Amino acid sequence: MPPKEPPASTPPPPYPGYPPYVVYPEEEPIDWGAYWKILVEQRKRIGIITAASTLAALLAAFLITPVYRAEVLLAPVSQEKTSGLSALAGQFGDLAALAGINLGETKDKTAENVAALKSRAMSTAFINQEGLKPALFPGKWDADKKKWKDPDGVPTDWEAYSIFDKDIRSVNVDRKSGLVMLTIDWKDPVLAATWANNLVKDVNNRLRTEAIEESEKSIGYLENQLAQTSTVELQQAIYRLIEAETKNKMIASTREEFAFSVIDPAVKPERIAKPKRMLITVLGFVFGSLVGVISAFLRKGRTPR
Repeated sequence: MPPKEPPASTPPPPYPGYPPYVVYPEEEPIDWGAYWKILVEQRKRIGIITAASTLAALLAAFLITPVYRAEVLLAPVSQEKTSGLSALAGQFGDLAALAGINLGETKDKTAENVAALKSRAMSTAFINQEGLKPALFPGKWDADKKKWKDPDGVPTDWEAYSIFDKDIRSVNVDRKSGLVMLTIDWKDPVLAATWANNLVKDVNNRLRTEAIEESEKSIGYLENQLAQTSTVELQQAIYRLIEAETKNKMIASTREEFAFSVIDPAVKPERIAKPKRMLITVLGFVFGSLVGVISAFLRKGRTPR
C-alpha cells in the first residue's frame, strides 16, 4: 500500500477574494481604582463646585417671586326639566322653537357653562370689572400717579386675556365625577383667593342674567302670539308655555349659584405653588456634582470609559 502524501500546507492570509485578516489588540480592563483615586485627590475641587452650584440654585429658588395657588371646587348645576310640557312637543314644537323654548328633555349645559368659565368674553369682562390690568402689567403702570406711564401703550384686552388665560386662571374637569376645579395662580395669596371666588360669582351672575333675558324674550314673543290667535286650544298651549318660561325666569332670579355650585370655596393659600424650591436645589446639587466630577477627570487628563 503506497504511503499517503502529506496535505498541502495552507497559504497564509490574505486570501484572494477575502478581506485581510486583522488581529485586534485586547482591550485593557477599566481601572476603577485609578478613577476612584482621581476623585479622592480632587474631592476638594468637586466639593467646591457642587457647593457653589447648590448655593446658586438655592438663591435662585428664593429670589424668584413666589406664586400661590387658590382653588375652588365646583359642581355644575343641573337644569330642571319643565314638567307637563313634553306632550306639547309634537303639536306645538314649532311655536316653542320660535320662542326659544325646549319642550323635550332637559339639555345638559355643563359643557357650555365650563366653556363660558374659560371663555375670552367672560375673562375680559372680569378683568375690566376687577381692574386687573395694573396688576397684570406692573411695569407699565405708575402706582404713585395711578395712571399708565405711556398713554399710547395701554395694554389691550387681548393682551390682558392672554396673560390671564395662560399664567393665572386654569379650569380642569374631572371626567369621572364631573366636578370642576378652578385655580388662580398669583403672587399675592389674598388676591388669588379673592379673584377665584369672585370669578365664580361673576360667571354665575352673567349666565343667570342671560337666562333671565332669554326667558323675557320668549315670554314677550308668546304674549304677542297670544294676542294674534283666537283658537282656544292654541291659547291654552301658549298660556302653558308662558307659565313654564315664567317659572324658569323665577328660578333663575332666585338662584345665586345658577351654573356652578361652590362645594369648597377658595381660601388664602399658605404654601407656595411655584417655584419648587426643593426641586431646584436638588437639581443644582446634581448639576454641580456632575460638573465637578467631569472637571476633576479633565484636570487629570482622563475620562471614564
